[in-house]
Amino acid sequence: MAKPRASAAAAAAAAAAKAPAATPPKTVHSALVTYASMLSLLSLCPPFVILLWYTMVHADGSVVRAYEHLREHGVLEGLKAIWPMPTMAAWKIIFGFGLFEAALQLLLPGKRFEGPVSPSGNVPVYKANGLQAYAVTLITYLSLWWFGIFNPAIVYDHLGEIYSALVFGSFVFCIFLYIKGHLAPSSSDSGSSGNVIIDFYWGMELYPRIGKHFDIKVFTNCRFGMMSWAVLAVTYCIKQYEMNGRVADSMLVNTALMLIYVTKFFWWESGYWCTMDIAHDRAGFYICWGCLVWVPSIYTSPGMYLVNHPVNLGPQLALSILLAGILCIYINYDCDRQRQEFRRTNGKCSIWGKAPSKFLPYFYVIFLTILLFDRAKRDDDRCSSK
Repeated sequence: MAKPRASAAAAAAAAAAKAPAATPPKTVHSALVTYASMLSLLSLCPPFVILLWYTMVHADGSVVRAYEHLREHGVLEGLKAIWPMPTMAAWKIIFGFGLFEAALQLLLPGKRFEGPVSPSGNVPVYKANGLQAYAVTLITYLSLWWFGIFNPAIVYDHLGEIYSALVFGSFVFCIFLYIKGHLAPSSSDSGSSGNVIIDFYWGMELYPRIGKHFDIKVFTNCRFGMMSWAVLAVTYCIKQYEMNGRVADSMLVNTALMLIYVTKFFWWESGYWCTMDIAHDRAGFYICWGCLVWVPSIYTSPGMYLVNHPVNLGPQLALSILLAGILCIYINYDCDRQRQEFRRTNGKCSIWGKAPSKFLPYFYVIFLTILLFDRAKRDDDRCSSK
């Protein structure tokens, strides 16, 4: 999975000789913040996913209607009334998609990519085939629809059941990660903090793998989470077409921007493997549940709403929104590219044809942004008190 480099291996070996077992670094947050985050994630996020689906699909996107439903029936009974139970159809869709993406992750060719050196001196090795997997996924999905083999509208029709299954299934998967971290860690970048809640929430392993080549975080974060974002965006587009015989320009713009963003992600996937999500955050409930459940539900919600509520923007406004969105995606990409290039060369690089600056002249902008956010918050508080 990951072999230590020469100098890093020597340092890691020396450290291992002094310590009886690998232990993770202390959490950056206090125990109180960790527990509050854990309880919030467990108690609020799962029902919010279902409530958002219900609001978008069955309440015309109206927060007022959703609130009135909960007020009329009570929060617990109201949630129980709208919460769909996972069905066999939902489980088949989830497992079919997951197995397909896992097979592509393992079987498609790709260049070898080495991630940053880990705290224990390991160098994670990846196969960079995300863009190929993305192309194969979309081509296969659209082909199944075009040739009448599988109708993507079925996914939308079972969407609530799918989200419900993901909520429960992802929790079970995180329990598996916790047990694996204790019993069969994949590398020396693992260990227990001594606290069950922290270990489950933040994770036990930095680079958990099944076997030598199947990286679990690449699967959860990239090949399931991000890939499902694109697949669901296409699904909503097809569902609206089958319902109305046409696709509104608002849905086209929404789908195009989502696909462009996800394409950018897989084009840059090896760069993502050097970010905090992969190189620093361990595989626990915090990150894995979010990628398996939050991304395919929350990130796709605009299209979820537009299926039944097409908005006709008109050519000029549609094109303006599309171009503005593409510009924002490019800025996001180029900022990440510049940051990684700066880190890789320790500042000895060229950005836009000149040596990069180290940010101090922008202090005023940063300071003013923080100041205005704080002032807006205090103004809101004062107005609320009135």
